[in-house]
Amino acid sequence: MNPLNRITLMAAMAAATFAGQPAHADAVTDWSHLAGGFIAEARLGTPPAMRAVAIVQTAVHEAVQQTASEAAAQAAVAAANRATLVALLPAQQAAIDAAYQTALATLGDTPATAAGAAAGERAAAQVLAARAHEAQVLAAPDATRPHVGTPGRYVPTAMPAATAWPQRTPWVMASASQFRPAAPPLLTSDAFARDLEEIKAFGGRNGSRRSPEQTEIARFWDYSLPPIYHGVVRSVALQPGRDLAANARLFATAAQAMDDALIAVFDAKYHYNFWRPVTAIRNADLDGNDATTRDAAWLPLLDVPMHPEYPSGHSILAAAVGAVLRAEVGTTPVQLSTTSPTAKGATRRWSRIDDFVHEVAMARVYGGLHYRFTNEVSLGMGRAIGELAVARQRAAQAAQAGRTPGPA
Repeated sequence: MNPLNRITLMAAMAAATFAGQPAHADAVTDWSHLAGGFIAEARLGTPPAMRAVAIVQTAVHEAVQQTASEAAAQAAVAAANRATLVALLPAQQAAIDAAYQTALATLGDTPATAAGAAAGERAAAQVLAARAHEAQVLAAPDATRPHVGTPGRYVPTAMPAATAWPQRTPWVMASASQFRPAAPPLLTSDAFARDLEEIKAFGGRNGSRRSPEQTEIARFWDYSLPPIYHGVVRSVALQPGRDLAANARLFATAAQAMDDALIAVFDAKYHYNFWRPVTAIRNADLDGNDATTRDAAWLPLLDVPMHPEYPSGHSILAAAVGAVLRAEVGTTPVQLSTTSPTAKGATRRWSRIDDFVHEVAMARVYGGLHYRFTNEVSLGMGRAIGELAVARQRAAQAAQAGRTPGPA
């Protein structure tokens, strides 16, 4: 798309967002939608996109805590989004600025909005500075050494993704390896044979035993960028009776949990370097397990990501989000939904948090990418990380309970 047309489109989206949302929507949910669009437009991979969202939402939460009125809080949200997004996505500054100006125009030029905007810029600068040390880690050349069986013999040359992620500083975890799981099952075990044969039967591109709905689920969750998960979070944020401050906390907690989940998952992936199903199925005659059978031409339904299999990124993300939402709503019934670009914009809905989490995990079996035992381990990791993020946020709230907000 022409850059000028994209700026015009984003400005129109912002105008529609800030003018036409239901009465219970707020600046946090509005901007989470816009930020997701900017990040998707930037074509970031999933790990850097999750990192970007965590920085944005953390700044938004910090900014809201520095305000004392609704008008100031709305301006703070807009300014925190603008400042962090421009820093993280400089090529999109014109479109981001257009959305920001549209948001400010709806609030009016008042002392409260000016103070709120200053609070947003201040919070963004603080969060960006706190994460500045990661730039050197993320900019370092990937020194992965391709595995060579016999020198001179061809090996695939594509480099694995996100190899630096275990060196990042987590938001809530003590270290990248805090929730590192035990090793995957032995290749000679019954568990490995059972789950290999399951994914061979249900995850293949051709001749699969998947139902049409299972195929739809696999393709729906082929998308992994923040908007698909934030759609689920937004289902809770848009419930009646919530306010801007509660939603700022919710989005920050979920974003930090998801970013830490990917730090944890890549730590474990590169620690164990476990083979993908397509490799295992095509080499099943070499695994020492009489209960597995080789299929020399087997392919997964979905394209295989360029990183090791164990654990599962999607499963850990879904479980982290699920834990945060469960802490937020308790036993209150809530309808969840989200849409997926890889399913042509289709929407899926769930009446229970556990149903959403379970579907994401099973989607990776249907897609031919992850074994069931991997999903089970990953769900436990994500749940623990989500619960830790909630505990950290509640502790911070308790510590700040006596603090008086500034003049904004």
